Amino acid sequence: MSTAPRRARPTNRAGGLFVTFEGIEGSGKSTHVRHLARALRAAGYEVVETREPGGTPLGQALRDLLLAPTSTPPEPLTELLLYCADRAQHAAEVIRPALAAGRIVLCDRFADSTIAYQGYGRGLDLDTVRALDARARGGLEPNLTFLLDCPPAAGLARAQARSGAADRFEQEALDFHEAVRRGFHALAASAPARYRIVDTTPPAAEVGERVRAETLAVLDGRGAA
Repeated sequence: MSTAPRRARPTNRAGGLFVTFEGIEGSGKSTHVRHLARALRAAGYEVVETREPGGTPLGQALRDLLLAPTSTPPEPLTELLLYCADRAQHAAEVIRPALAAGRIVLCDRFADSTIAYQGYGRGLDLDTVRALDARARGGLEPNLTFLLDCPPAAGLARAQARSGAADRFEQEALDFHEAVRRGFHALAASAPARYRIVDTTPPAAEVGERVRAETLAVLDGRGAA
C-alpha cells in the first residue's frame, strides 16, 4: 500500500480564489480551464468554470453579437462597451457570489483581454479602455492569471482547425493578433506577482501539469497564511 502523503481536503478557509486565463486565439484557454477544473475537483475543491463573454444568459447574447462574422462590424468603442456590459453582469451574477461562497472561479478571459484586444489590438486610448473596464468590474481583481502564450500563426491554425468556421476575431489580420500578444506581454510585465506566462507549444499534458502545479502552490500558500 502507498505511503505517499495525501493532500488534506481543502477547507477554503482563505476564501475564494479567482483564476483567469488569457491569451490570443487558439492558445488553449478553454482546454486548460477544463483540465484544471477537473484536477481541482479531484483534490476536493469547489470550482466554478465560466468565460467572457458569455458567462451569463445576457452575456451569451452579447457573445453571439461580438463573435459572429458580419459585413458591418461594430465600431471599436461599441465593441469595448459591449464587453464591459458583459463583464458588469458577469461579475455581479456569477463571479462575486462564487467567491463569497469560498469557491474557486476559473474564467476563460477577463479584463486583461479587453485591454489587450480593444486597447492594443484596436488602438483605442488605453486610459479610456482601463477606465471603462475598471467601472465594469468594480474593483474585482484576479488572484492568479495564466497567460497561455504561443505564436499567433500557430494559435490561429489551432483555432480554425478546432472550430471549422472562423469567428470575427479569428478573421482578423495577423498583425492584429501580434499587437494583441504584445499587449498581453506588457500586462504580464506590469503585474509579475499575478501573472504566470506558460508556453503552450509543448504537449497539452505538460502545459496542464504546469498550470495545475502553479495553482496548487498558490492555494497552499493561502492555506498556510
